[in-house]
Amino acid sequence: MSSIPLKGKPYDEILNDMESFRTQDADFLGGRTWSLVYHLSQKHDAFLKKAHNLYFSENALNPMAFKSLKRFEHEVVKMAAGLLNGDENVVGTMTSGGTESCLLAVMAYRELARSKKRWGKVRPEMIAPESVHVAWGKAAKYFNVKMVNIPLKDDFTVDIDILKKKINKNTIMITASAPSYPHGVIDPIEEIGHIACEKKIPFHVDACLGGFFLPFMEQIGYLIPAFDFQCKGVTSISADVHKYGFGAKGASILLYKNMAYLKHQFFIHQNWPGGVFASPALLGTRPGGPIAAGWAAMNAMGLNGYQHMAKKVMATTKKLINGINCLQGLKVMGKPQMSVFAYGSTNDKIDIFAVGDVMENKGWHIDRLQRPEGLHAMVTPGHEAVADQYLLDLKDALEFVKDHPDLASKGNAAMYGMIANVPFRGLIKKEVGKMMEKMYGPDCEMPMDNPGKESLPVRIGTGILKWISKRTK
Repeated sequence: MSSIPLKGKPYDEILNDMESFRTQDADFLGGRTWSLVYHLSQKHDAFLKKAHNLYFSENALNPMAFKSLKRFEHEVVKMAAGLLNGDENVVGTMTSGGTESCLLAVMAYRELARSKKRWGKVRPEMIAPESVHVAWGKAAKYFNVKMVNIPLKDDFTVDIDILKKKINKNTIMITASAPSYPHGVIDPIEEIGHIACEKKIPFHVDACLGGFFLPFMEQIGYLIPAFDFQCKGVTSISADVHKYGFGAKGASILLYKNMAYLKHQFFIHQNWPGGVFASPALLGTRPGGPIAAGWAAMNAMGLNGYQHMAKKVMATTKKLINGINCLQGLKVMGKPQMSVFAYGSTNDKIDIFAVGDVMENKGWHIDRLQRPEGLHAMVTPGHEAVADQYLLDLKDALEFVKDHPDLASKGNAAMYGMIANVPFRGLIKKEVGKMMEKMYGPDCEMPMDNPGKESLPVRIGTGILKWISKRTK
């Protein structure tokens, strides 16, 4: 469809069409996805939809017009602050997701540093582990802040000694993960906090993933390293309600230790002909639905509900990790401290990306990691029912790859393997840029439009391989 139809279609016909389009989507209801969707139950989803739709049209831009939304946001912030060991001075806002929370933290700390004239003519710098979520790189680009990535130790946590050495007069903030998305490990937050406090540098903990999970793990008896406001030096935390908070997408929370930090996030313009404009976060129009659904989810779950969820998810996580480590040729990376982990091959003859391809042929949606190469899993309650089948399929996939080593040079395995190891990293960016231009260009080429053709990622991989071949002849 390339133009608005002359005559509108009946609602039922449109909805039927939309349902048919979903047949090619990943099967998250069946527990076949290991990222993207945090599904609790269809009953919970139905409840969230009702809560969301009660505020379908409301706009949280103006808290005076929709006081109920401001109440929801205020109470969600307070509940999250208490959960993360904040005191009565902790303040914050809800955002559209983890990425907006990251963007706003970088912008606020840049503005704070600017107000104190913390740097001169050079770019401000932020320090982050190599494993930090890519949203921080996006924030650095958008707000012209230099990203200083710190390498990881063998346990996949950030190297504190190197981090400390990289701090200079241009450093406006430090961030670390609780836990990191790739490997599920918590960076040494207490140690970094002491450094940040000593150097008088703001320190943000990215708990978008763990903010609504780690506290409940601790409550049911797991030993969790301190990662929140109880750590000296922590000045802000982000936590996603739409992840393990089981709210509707998109809803995240960005908390600051006090108003001295949050005020630098506000945008106020007093000379606009349309009137004085004030915005607390990145968006202008702020959809009311996700805010309302986030509040509803936290009240519906309660501490007991979140604790029960954490117990179930961690039992499933342990089963999966133990099962994978028992398969000869595979091993989980590092020591994951939550419900997210990655695993790779311990045998040079086993291509882990080929294993991923075989798993996808069995109906699983598999995420891949690079540097080091591996497959990734994010465990949710729905995986309890499919964990045994996943391990059986993984065992079969592993044996199949052992018996068919040529799979490493075929399909996605070849493409991902090449991308993970190509020395010309700038080329990857260039070719993926071309893919994005195709996907969002006027002709919008998508695999579903040409089911008989190669997928765009495969064509990107092929293009890079051809380019490297020419360079090395």
